[in-house]
Amino acid sequence: MTGGLRLEKYSFGVGDRFAHQARAQLRACMQAAARGVDVVPVWNKSYREHAIVGSSPASVRAAAQEAVRDLNWIRPFHVDADHIRLDTVEPFIETSDFYTLDVADAIGQAAEPGAVPAFLDRHHELIGSLEIFGLAEPLSTTRGDMEKITGKYLKAVREAGELYRHIASARDGREFITEVSMDETDSPQTPPELLVILAAIADEGIPAQTIAPKFTGRFNKGVDYVGDIAQFEKEFNEDLAVISYAVNRYHLPDNLKLSVHSGSDKFSIYASIRRALARTGAGIHVKTAGTNWLEEVIGLAESGGEGLKMAIEIYGEALDHIEELCAPYATVIDIDPAKLPARETVRGWTSEQFIRSGAPTRSNLQTV
Repeated sequence: MTGGLRLEKYSFGVGDRFAHQARAQLRACMQAAARGVDVVPVWNKSYREHAIVGSSPASVRAAAQEAVRDLNWIRPFHVDADHIRLDTVEPFIETSDFYTLDVADAIGQAAEPGAVPAFLDRHHELIGSLEIFGLAEPLSTTRGDMEKITGKYLKAVREAGELYRHIASARDGREFITEVSMDETDSPQTPPELLVILAAIADEGIPAQTIAPKFTGRFNKGVDYVGDIAQFEKEFNEDLAVISYAVNRYHLPDNLKLSVHSGSDKFSIYASIRRALARTGAGIHVKTAGTNWLEEVIGLAESGGEGLKMAIEIYGEALDHIEELCAPYATVIDIDPAKLPARETVRGWTSEQFIRSGAPTRSNLQTV
């Protein structure tokens, strides 16, 4: 299975919520290239983010193209329709060339009658003992185990297939990159679960070039990884092994790689990722936590005067709408409203007080 537009080995999803940071983000990629590491930027922005700030998908490509032109960037770049579904994809068709298919809501929903046994009848290799290079022990499963796993994920993957085919039809031959997202769920996928997902992706004819599984621990917005780093490293290596097997077994694209969502500020797991990539030669897609705009708010606060006034107003508006703003990000934020300062308190802050306070700048403001 191959796709016409090929995603490079190392790619980084960058967010530019207010369309002011594309040049700075591209300069970071240029600095990496100067040090011998080619990292391709993928500007991403989801439908919910556009809805919150009142922007449009076309603005993301326009900002990216302007940065590419101004900085004479000659390497590839992409624009990601991030976390889209069938009911939100249309505005992205003309301007995106990368689509993150978000079907997490369908995980656990029942597939149509007969779909699960038919799937397992096609995939006898999933039942019994299966040795996969890179796993410490062979997978050992029964048909009952696989019925449970397939029942959990099959409907979600079939929805991904429906969405992929809709995009392909709407783009009418224009090439694009596909990612399948399974990360915004409650529990990490095990190797048998990821294998079922990849087999189902192949059955649907989705030429996925990145897959975003759920990892152990918390990938919260704006802060470092919270969790068991050793367990993360074990899961990351197991996922690489399963992907390598599935690429060969199911003829998925040979550049299929892991995508780590909200990974741009998870510094404590980077050494684990680096070791795994060096050992296997695999690629990686790291997707932004979407928090560079917090630095913009900090800059406003630092400037004092009207800038500080605007930063305080942003905090107050976020606080007034905290429930609706937090709801879409429930799996990637941990906020205790009782610990947030009152709007009236923040109104009296100096620039230094605002900048040094972790609550507004690293918690609630992220949900604006």
